[in-house]
Amino acid sequence: MKAKKSLGQNFLKDLNILSKIVEQGKISEKDTVLEIGPGTGCLTELILKKNPNKLIVVEKDEKLSNLLSEKYNNKLEIINKDILDCYKEFKFNNPIKVFGNLPYYISTKILLSFIKINHLSKYFSKFIFIFQKEVADRIIAAENTNNYGRLSIIADWKMNMSKIIDISPNSFDPKPKVWSTLITLTPKSKYEKLSKIKNLEHVTNIFFNQRRKMIKKPMKQLFENYEDVAKKLNLNLNLRPQNISKNKFIEICKFYEKLN
Repeated sequence: MKAKKSLGQNFLKDLNILSKIVEQGKISEKDTVLEIGPGTGCLTELILKKNPNKLIVVEKDEKLSNLLSEKYNNKLEIINKDILDCYKEFKFNNPIKVFGNLPYYISTKILLSFIKINHLSKYFSKFIFIFQKEVADRIIAAENTNNYGRLSIIADWKMNMSKIIDISPNSFDPKPKVWSTLITLTPKSKYEKLSKIKNLEHVTNIFFNQRRKMIKKPMKQLFENYEDVAKKLNLNLNLRPQNISKNKFIEICKFYEKLN
């Protein structure tokens, strides 16, 4: 089956990497598993060998959906949709495990869509995702590093994250031009509640639009009495955005919500 460039398809074919991905899920016979973008079914095959209670795959490509249907018959449930049109539907009584070799061009959008779900840990126990390496580096970045930014803060707000392995372009067909990275994300059962994720997106956007400038300017944009707010939050206005901890950004956002 020829990959479609328009859907960002790069089929993972390396059996060693596929096995490592499945290992991260620690799938039991009680588990419900969701796979995003199964493609030709290489990972699907290994997931089925773990005998999950239920396997659901979301495949946007109609030809691939038909191929999977012929190949696996009644062993799985196939949903021929874009994951962004149906991600809210997967709310089971027990948290499910999600696998995905995500198309590069919408990978962050998919991740953020899940993060926006209320009571995330109630419905999902673990995400095992492949991202473009550059994106994965931004997701897991710590403060005081060049990759640290909006994505690092928003992902960390609701997720515990671990990098597992970098994946060579040679592991895919067709070969992408860049390396990929496998990371796991586990929803936090306890995290600071915010009124809307849009507020955190707005606050971090204001700060990281000028990431090399001192934070005095973004604070001034967000708060009329920015100096008083900085004192209350114990913020040094001479710092730069990458020097501010993830928890501190949540504090800033909560203060912003309080005043708005």
